[in-house]
Amino acid sequence: MAVAVAEAKGTPAGLAFPDGEAALEELLATPSAALIADLAELDGDLVVLGAGGKMGPSLCRLARRALDAGGRADARVYAVSRWSDRAAAKALEADGVHTVAFDLMTGDPAELPDAGNVVFMVGAKFGSAGAPEHAWAVNAALPDRIARRYPDARIAAFSTGNVYPLVDAGSGGSVESDPVGPVGEYAMSCLGRERVFTHAATTRGTRVALIRLNYAVDLRYGVLADIAAAVHAGAPVDVTTGQANVVWQGYANEVALRSLGHAGTPFTVNLTGPETASVRRLAAMFGTEFGREAMVTGAESGSALLSDASLCHELFGYPEVPLRTLVAWQADWIRRGYPLSGKATKFQVRDGKF
Repeated sequence: MAVAVAEAKGTPAGLAFPDGEAALEELLATPSAALIADLAELDGDLVVLGAGGKMGPSLCRLARRALDAGGRADARVYAVSRWSDRAAAKALEADGVHTVAFDLMTGDPAELPDAGNVVFMVGAKFGSAGAPEHAWAVNAALPDRIARRYPDARIAAFSTGNVYPLVDAGSGGSVESDPVGPVGEYAMSCLGRERVFTHAATTRGTRVALIRLNYAVDLRYGVLADIAAAVHAGAPVDVTTGQANVVWQGYANEVALRSLGHAGTPFTVNLTGPETASVRRLAAMFGTEFGREAMVTGAESGSALLSDASLCHELFGYPEVPLRTLVAWQADWIRRGYPLSGKATKFQVRDGKF
């Protein structure tokens, strides 16, 4: 039988398993003292573009609470999305976030709210192999329209570690100064996003932070959910891509918001956890949690998409939820039958075709 979450799992003091979606959302929306202090120093309102995705709602709630706690109740948080899910929009509005129903691909950017701070979360990944033109339109063309709309704002733009090439598993991961080498059209279009925002920074003085993320987890989705769900179902886990980086979503959202204060011409940072995690080892850990032997298939290739986030940890501290705690939480989440997104990360993909 798996060890109870509270027993010998290294769970930091003050952190308890988020028992259900309401508790999970509450944890994700709880700001740190550092975030409260940083957002208190920013001028102007905050616009979050692409706020209806997996990370957007929790980032908006987190920002709203941090601003309130820092004496910035006057600053508005605008959550921009098509908001086809009206229930999600109403839930954000109840938390003090102003939702804006807007199609960023067809709407006039001039109609977007004015703001001194922008978080760009828009992206197209899955299906990009079959429709690469859509990925380029969303990931590379749209940023130009947004950069022109907000030339004087601070812009924190989510990018991805996919802009780097696959590296040796023992390398420690790519650092921000390493040459980029995107594999596949999705990754190339994401590099296009970075280049467009960099152009705005160098030609118009727009203050930009580029955030190369891989991979955020929040118990409903992510690399750990993918592996745990397979082990729980008795399905094999492919270990060809034998290593991965993961990071708690709450930390990822905090870093995105705090990076606004570092925005420059531009500022670039890798965002992930401190470990190079073995997929085989993670599968074995979940096997222990579920009281079964984990099945694996394939053999480690020796390379993976890996990032060194030591600059991020130096500037913003380490993630508050460590990997072993995330594993224990993920197993408990699945044991209790709580919902999963059903959207695989496809972290095993090696040819860039998503």
